[in-house]
Amino acid sequence: MIKVKKLLKSNFAVWDTFVLRANNGTIFHLRDFLNYHPKNRFKDFSLEFHKNNNLLSVIPAAVVLKNNKKLFVSHPGASFASFVTKEDFSIKDSFEVVEKLIKYTKSEGFDGIQLKTPPAFYSKRISNYIEYALLSSGFNYLNREVTSTLFIEENEDAILKKFKSSHSRAVRKSQNLGVEIKITDQVDEFFLMLEKNLKIRHGVSPTHTIDELKLLMKIFPNSINIFGAFYKNQMIAGVLNFIVKEGVALAFYISHKNDYQELRPLNLLFFNVFKWATKQKIKVYDFGTFTVNGVANMGLGRFKENFGASGVFRDSFQKLF
Repeated sequence: MIKVKKLLKSNFAVWDTFVLRANNGTIFHLRDFLNYHPKNRFKDFSLEFHKNNNLLSVIPAAVVLKNNKKLFVSHPGASFASFVTKEDFSIKDSFEVVEKLIKYTKSEGFDGIQLKTPPAFYSKRISNYIEYALLSSGFNYLNREVTSTLFIEENEDAILKKFKSSHSRAVRKSQNLGVEIKITDQVDEFFLMLEKNLKIRHGVSPTHTIDELKLLMKIFPNSINIFGAFYKNQMIAGVLNFIVKEGVALAFYISHKNDYQELRPLNLLFFNVFKWATKQKIKVYDFGTFTVNGVANMGLGRFKENFGASGVFRDSFQKLF
């Protein structure tokens, strides 16, 4: 018999222990990550699923009011947050927790559910049981994005062999022109470059404020870093990485200065990031999505593809009552 409980603050430590041991738990599901936001930004409604008095699954979630509907949604403060499960989570368990979630949210007065599931490679043991159970229980795809995914090779030569010839040449060109790559603590400089870049290219602001970013880096000093490309001591490109879980890293922010594009800093930057990933025993590098609302940015997709990346779905599901 599976029982659903709303997460209490007194159980945060148990929650985090479960997430760290789970099949698909990530940094985004830890309470310190979910709770760093300003107090009133989200109305948390995270749930625990217990079976025989043991924690079976959790969902980081919140209440969102949209179009006069009260929705139970994957926590908006996380990149994705569906069911976090044990490695041996069965098909029977999957159907039961989905059924319990539907019944529980209905009883709590919700008008529907929206869940954003992590890409398959965020699991130690790849499984689509939850997605199958959702679709079999009346959920539909809310949207399907594609994230560029690179499986990290064991050494420098193998990494370069995956690159298209244009990217390999760009790496050598950047090196010869004197571009230097290093992990940096110049958060302000990176953020200013990112902010300007996003405004020019997309008319948007970064997901985080500079203060939020600094706070996250303070809370998770071993899980977040910035690689910078420098030319004559000036940062001209950078990437902010999250080590999302053991063996998986995510490029959360990528930015560069257009005036220095001819130096090909991003090519050399990512070559060095991949070498670092090899040393850190990271097996998968998530380049991030190249689609917005299902529409592909072909240039961005091709740029990432030329490093040897391929596309994996990042799906969202919805069921309205």
